[in-house]
Amino acid sequence: MALGKYSRVDGRKASPNYCSTVTIIVFVAVCLVGVWMMTSSSVVPVQNSEVSSQESKTDLKTQVNESNESDTGSNENNNASDESNTSDGGKAKQFEDTPGDLPDDATKGDIATPEEKNKETGKTAEENKKEKSEEENKDEPKSEDESKGEKDNEEEKKENGDDKNSEEEEKTESKSGGEGENGEGSDENKSDTGDAETKEGDKEDSNIEEKEDKKDEKKESSNEVFPSGAQSELLNETTTENGAFPTQATESKNEKEAQKSSDSDTEKGYSWKLCNVTAGPDYIPCLDNLDAIRHLRSTKHYEHRERHCPDDPPTCLVPLPEGYQRSIEWPTSREKIWYHNVPHTKLAEVKGHQNWVKVSGEYLTFPGGGTQFKHGALHYIDFIQQSLPDIAWGKRTRVILDVGCGVASFGGYLFERNVLSMSFAPKDEHEAQVQFALERGIPAISAVMGTKRLPYPGRVFDVVHCARCRVPWHIEGGKLLLELNRLLRPGGFFVWSATPVYQKLQEDVEIWEAMKKLTKSMCWELVQVNKDRVNGVGVAFFRKPTTNECYEQRSKDDPPLCQESDDPNAAWNVPLQACMHKVPTSESERGSQWPESWPARLEKSPYWLLSSETGVYGKPAPEDFAADYKHWTRVVTKSYLNGMGINWSTVRNVMDMNAVYGGFAAALKDLKVWVMNIVAIDSPDTLPIIYERGLFGMYHDWCESFSTYPRSYDLLHADHLFSKIKRKCNLMGLVVEVDRILRPEGKLIVRDHTETITELENILKSMHYDIRMTYSNGDEGLLCVQKTMWRPKELQTLSYAIA
Repeated sequence: MALGKYSRVDGRKASPNYCSTVTIIVFVAVCLVGVWMMTSSSVVPVQNSEVSSQESKTDLKTQVNESNESDTGSNENNNASDESNTSDGGKAKQFEDTPGDLPDDATKGDIATPEEKNKETGKTAEENKKEKSEEENKDEPKSEDESKGEKDNEEEKKENGDDKNSEEEEKTESKSGGEGENGEGSDENKSDTGDAETKEGDKEDSNIEEKEDKKDEKKESSNEVFPSGAQSELLNETTTENGAFPTQATESKNEKEAQKSSDSDTEKGYSWKLCNVTAGPDYIPCLDNLDAIRHLRSTKHYEHRERHCPDDPPTCLVPLPEGYQRSIEWPTSREKIWYHNVPHTKLAEVKGHQNWVKVSGEYLTFPGGGTQFKHGALHYIDFIQQSLPDIAWGKRTRVILDVGCGVASFGGYLFERNVLSMSFAPKDEHEAQVQFALERGIPAISAVMGTKRLPYPGRVFDVVHCARCRVPWHIEGGKLLLELNRLLRPGGFFVWSATPVYQKLQEDVEIWEAMKKLTKSMCWELVQVNKDRVNGVGVAFFRKPTTNECYEQRSKDDPPLCQESDDPNAAWNVPLQACMHKVPTSESERGSQWPESWPARLEKSPYWLLSSETGVYGKPAPEDFAADYKHWTRVVTKSYLNGMGINWSTVRNVMDMNAVYGGFAAALKDLKVWVMNIVAIDSPDTLPIIYERGLFGMYHDWCESFSTYPRSYDLLHADHLFSKIKRKCNLMGLVVEVDRILRPEGKLIVRDHTETITELENILKSMHYDIRMTYSNGDEGLLCVQKTMWRPKELQTLSYAIA
């Protein structure tokens, strides 16, 4: 009809009035087109920029666009399904483990590099920053001009048949509320989209409601905690879609490229140098203080092998050995390690025929032998069990002290019997023996029995072992053997396999007779002496008494009993004394009963923890213990094992720098790791509790260096330690010590006050650490970092460590 009408009009003769009317209409139309073009050209770039930015914000919208481009005929419901699958798939690639109760964007995996992660999302660091800025402003109402421009732009796209971008813009407008003040624009959009758009909007609203419900459920079920100091009230870590707090968590994931390109900014205020010392890559500050050692009056009692810490801890970084590479994983590391990681051959040359260690190309290999067990440690361990069934490896006997451990093969193979061995040996002419042990993944520290007590509480070891450790136990009133008596549980065994036990040389016979006399005066029972025909060595078994009856019946008070005021648990820089402590007899006193068999002893509160005593967190001691174990089990399970992207198969040597009850170590019981639990000397003395539950550790002052070689640990855990050190001594000294004992690619997990977390993050960035995760909840924070291979080039000479 319209075409016919217009054809008839065109056939008529135009009147003057009609022509003037047409002229005016044409003129007005041209003006409107001109205005429309000017407005469209000025607004379209802004609109396109917004759409482009919004499309790059999430993998969700990226998938929608890709789906529309590949199949323009697919419906909205299929697109929504594809979006969901893509989102889940992206997370599966980005995280090795389930994030648990941590924010989805708070962690980095062990494998994915910054380049790989940005490649996955298709974003650069600049785009990430732009996204973050736009996301903060996305809810602001749009101006009238922008709204009109968007309407005009949509009309132009519709005229060109570009429906897919129009749909995306409409969705964006519906979310941000940017319809403008002109009601016609919104009406036009509604009329164009029709009923399908209405249904899709309803579906989106229902999806949003479902997400909000899931958020609430996650908040209610999240039990992640931040224990602090003297309180046991726990702060919940919640999982939300966009992150609950504006923390560094998002930055640590999305802006790794920016971190790499801004070294000058992160290093502002920090300058690092390499320690130029005689010990080189093996530097232990408290054992390599050559100036203090040179001024010693005597070395008769191995004073030169004891700790002599510098007044000010070093703030330089220890270099890496040339050719150093990532340590071999357990259990392969028990048999071989990289030669260049511990490039020392003296033990292989001196002890090679005894199967301690051998050089095999690029590896150092450990056949599992030792001076007293040339045919392997496992045979020797089984021989002990057969000789003395009461020792019951892994049941009655759980924690032992291995004196003069060599390369710690004995302790390394006891893991197969569920036994923990605290091995120690001096840093002496037996080059790098403890370093070998640690590189193999076996617990060990550098220490010597000299003039001071060992840093362990009294009555904690189930067995003390000495395989030809060449310690003169019988001299000076048996002072050194009496130190072992302090450490041994009543009823525990001293296992001694040395030449005086089985050889008949005059010197050996004299030592054996002296030892029998001394142990008898100490009321130790010589249970039996057995000789192994395979190894050709003999083993003597002594047992500590469980009552004071023998002490009271001695005709001679030699060695004497210690005064009642003498605390057997006092061990930090306490001089050795040639005396014995009485055996506890009260049923409520620690040491009066043997702990329950392993593993039952791990979870049960010790019998001597009384409800009348207040625990570290303010509850009655048994409740405090139980709450601590429950807390760390929850934290380790939800966050550490699944939420940080840590590949735990690469973790073997672990240290809890502020252990309290040892709950962190207990929560790791099912992993193939061992944990050195440290109780600070100015913290509540909970170390006996740790031993009672079948774990081990030692006392330490974190204002000083730890007695271990550099690159000893795969993972360090510090719960509210750094904030305490800040009030006590040099924080930078502790940070450098952490760097010294942590292996390259090793992890540091810190839980502390937010202020301390921020300070640590800045320091560690300047040391080129990979900031894997930061998270905060109020005043509490969590930081996970990874050490890199980076070392500074400039040297710093320490006068006290240069010969």
